[in-house]
Amino acid sequence: MKAVMYGAGNIGRGFIGMLFSASGYEVTFVDVAKPVIEALNQRGTYPVRMVSNEGKEDQEVRHVRAVDGNDQEAVAEAIREADLAATAVGVKALKFVIPNLAAGIKKRMRKGGAPLNIIICENLMDAHKVVEKMLKAELSDEEIRWFDRNVGLVEASIGRMVPVQTEEMRDGDPLRVCVERYGFLPVDQAAFKGEIPKIEHMVPFEPFDFYIKRKLYVHNMGHAACGYLGLYSHREYIYESIEDAVIQGMVQNAMEESCLALSQKYKVPAEQLVKHMQDLLFRFTNRALKDTCRRVGADPERKLARTDRMIGASLLCMEQGILPVFISVGTAGAVYAYLQEQGQKQSMEQAEMALRTVSGLEEGHPLYGWILPFYKLYRDGASIWEIRRAAEEMRSRQLTGII
Repeated sequence: MKAVMYGAGNIGRGFIGMLFSASGYEVTFVDVAKPVIEALNQRGTYPVRMVSNEGKEDQEVRHVRAVDGNDQEAVAEAIREADLAATAVGVKALKFVIPNLAAGIKKRMRKGGAPLNIIICENLMDAHKVVEKMLKAELSDEEIRWFDRNVGLVEASIGRMVPVQTEEMRDGDPLRVCVERYGFLPVDQAAFKGEIPKIEHMVPFEPFDFYIKRKLYVHNMGHAACGYLGLYSHREYIYESIEDAVIQGMVQNAMEESCLALSQKYKVPAEQLVKHMQDLLFRFTNRALKDTCRRVGADPERKLARTDRMIGASLLCMEQGILPVFISVGTAGAVYAYLQEQGQKQSMEQAEMALRTVSGLEEGHPLYGWILPFYKLYRDGASIWEIRRAAEEMRSRQLTGII
């Protein structure tokens, strides 16, 4: 059996490619990093190191090779031959890989190939719809008809945390990837064409929208809130941020708001979501990962988009009658980080403009009344404790009907 893993980065090598290999597939990585391509082809194997506060464990991933993403013919041939494929290239790089994927699909059609499922491992809402639209723009009407019958675009929820790899983590091997032990891969069961492949730790689920929202609005939102509060309080690592009891309390409250909203929307027991949240909070304490607040808080513009982790989680809460007070604390931190990143003045006017232009919130939206008061505290240099106390007071006033 053959699989194509488009992207030989942290998730590609440190998670999906590893699962494919463990499931009996010969894995062909597609990437443009020549040193990685050459090393994979020379060795046919690479190490993954599971790290935790209790220690580390090395695993060797075997039966791998690589092709250069700039060689469209080689990529197309690999896709033609594949029994399964996946992408993990990052949202911004998707547009660069689509032509090669389309070339492989065309070649597969001409050669009478079997159906192909492509697992989309991108941190993007409705990723399958985005990829489908981009691919179909490269195909003829006849090819689109074949595509609709034979290509499954399968969304995945990537729960494994993989930080930016340092030289210390590589430990003398440029191919080594350090990851946390968590390794389950929920995927959209309804999206597969033909028989669902048996992949180690892959969990097909339907309806999959719940898993996507759980990942984005609990995991990603909580992680981001932890990152922004950590950046604001001059912490370098996520574990340093979450080990602060005041920050941990705010992050947990924000995640609980999302959990309650998801429970009500999808009729999932709240206890199940709270257990997942508690597991995440524990995983955030993983010192061995050395995941930085700067990495987790990177690209605040994307994280502030209307359907992304901060605003999207708040809107879901509002839809379900939940007060997104502590999510708004994290959102205000993201606005503060965004203005800082853009080199803009920290002011109420600029913050309000960011919520209009970046988050798409219309003037007078209720979220302004929750986010901007917290942003003012960031702007004025309030302590983490003062921000938490203000959040608790706001929640109390709202619950008693004063606001």
